[in-house]
Amino acid sequence: MARGRKSSLVVILSKEQREALEGLLRKTTVRAGIVRRARIILLCAEGTTFADIARAVGVQRRIARLWVRRYIKEGLDGLKDRPRSGRPPAFSPGSRGASGQAGVRAAG
Repeated sequence: MARGRKSSLVVILSKEQREALEGLLRKTTVRAGIVRRARIILLCAEGTTFADIARAVGVQRRIARLWVRRYIKEGLDGLKDRPRSGRPPAFSPGSRGASGQAGVRAAG
């Protein structure tokens, strides 16, 4: 990859941390966003520039920096989505199927 300006953000991973991040890349049940974030951290740990990371992962440089900062501060928990503001859902995911099934039973 192209050589660029080095960042002041440095990620040094232990063997366990690297294995945990690589494990996220291999799992098929992990959300795509978390896999992308794990890849950002692994590339940063290899010394890849943010411009190259952004190009490889498909995000902006500032977004890659944001995830690296959160990982440095919070570890693996920093890669998870935070709750968003806004109106809470009107129905819980579990109640949607139940109400539909109840309606089918009542009609039958």
